[in-house]
Amino acid sequence: MATLAELTRLGTGLSAQQLMHLQRLIAWWGLLADLSFSDLLLFVPVNEAGTEFAIAGQIRPTTSQTLYRDDHVGLRVDDIDRPLVSRAFALGEVVEGEVPIKPTNRRARVMCIPISYDEAVIGVLSRELVPDFAERRDPGELERTYLETFHQLARMIASGVFPFLGHDVDMDEIPRVGDGLLVVDPEARIQYASPNALSTLHRVGVVGNVAGRRLRDLGMEQPVIAQAIGTSGPVTAEVERNDTAVQLLAVPLVDRENSRGAVVLLRDITELRLRDQLLVSKDATIREIHHRVKNNLQTISSLLRLQGRRLESEEAKSAIDESVRRIRAIALVHETLASESSDDVNLTEVAGMLARTVQESFTSPERPIRLEVVGDAGLIPSDVVTPLAVVLNELLQNAVDHAFPDDLLPMKDGGGLVEIFLSRDSEHIKMVVRDNGIGVPEDFDSNDHKGLGVSIIRALVTSELGGKIAMRRRSDSTGSEALVEVPLPATDPANEKIEERVWDR
Repeated sequence: MATLAELTRLGTGLSAQQLMHLQRLIAWWGLLADLSFSDLLLFVPVNEAGTEFAIAGQIRPTTSQTLYRDDHVGLRVDDIDRPLVSRAFALGEVVEGEVPIKPTNRRARVMCIPISYDEAVIGVLSRELVPDFAERRDPGELERTYLETFHQLARMIASGVFPFLGHDVDMDEIPRVGDGLLVVDPEARIQYASPNALSTLHRVGVVGNVAGRRLRDLGMEQPVIAQAIGTSGPVTAEVERNDTAVQLLAVPLVDRENSRGAVVLLRDITELRLRDQLLVSKDATIREIHHRVKNNLQTISSLLRLQGRRLESEEAKSAIDESVRRIRAIALVHETLASESSDDVNLTEVAGMLARTVQESFTSPERPIRLEVVGDAGLIPSDVVTPLAVVLNELLQNAVDHAFPDDLLPMKDGGGLVEIFLSRDSEHIKMVVRDNGIGVPEDFDSNDHKGLGVSIIRALVTSELGGKIAMRRRSDSTGSEALVEVPLPATDPANEKIEERVWDR
């Protein structure tokens, strides 16, 4: 199936509106192939004379055998190879006949339908099938009804009525012909119901003969057919009854602007909706679990703070406060997960919350320190974000505690600054924390440092996340920087170029 860009590359010379019309037709032609029991090929002109064509699309039916086992998309033909296609394009009329199909020279019955748009022919839709298959037995009522419906739609294509302008439908979510089909007259009375359609109606409580009856007479109060006939466009709807969900698609049939009724496709989607409900229920359960984990962590933090107030040792109080801050970092991740519908977390959002918490807790007008987040690492799996949040919390705490002595801040223009740079490439998440403080000593080595905070950072980055970390004095000015890089299987090529600039800043 050709996309809009592929149609453009074929050199058709068609306008953007004409190409969009072809795209709308391609969206509907699964219905056409099934109704016609045939392969469909889409021919578009590649010269101004209309004597050369390219095959821009191909589809096989699900209701019959295929004529072609190979793919013809991209092939180019001329009026000698495909005289019926050329004739239909030139005359703007439906042309039928038989042609040899290369390279086997098998003969195929062909019906070439001109595709009209704004009173101009912009392509040809060719219905192709083996004559022997079409003539090997007398068609039954189902085959006759399908073919009559296809021929009506073919006339609508040739007159420019179909596909419907301004009525785009998501064809991935609508029924197929084999799911069930009704044909109704302009008064919405059922003229024909396929066996699968009858089975679907039986599952919603409709029994007995339905011919000549309206859906609303059958107890299904659904105006979908009347809407389709009245608006001359497709209408989709769902009906739920007797614990059964049925999806409906009504396609109006028009002849010279006069309604000839509609074709209605039905599909039993009960199992699909049950799965949707299970997914929604599971998603809600997971979010509730994250919410409860966050509440439990907050309870633990409150208990630790109560314990800390009863302590007399300043060293013990400091240890309790540090533990509370680490628990709070983990709780922030679960708070974010509780409001999300996936297991991925926006690292930038978590970093922003941590930065605001640190700034509100440890800065004041007398001790001005700004914390800023730069860049975006996108959505990250929660099992990676949680340790990264703890690492970032430790780095921010170290910067606020050690980079800015009280006698230094009043001398700085605008106070202290801590910047958090986030980025990702195809393989890694990168996080840089920089400050403009006094900086670590020139000979500082994080691998030999015995402090608890640095030990936690080193253990989480290298052991748990399999990454690497470097903590050093900034070479361009005073201050320190910590560079963290951890592997990430997921890729985001769109961010790669922008975020590399942030990393190298």
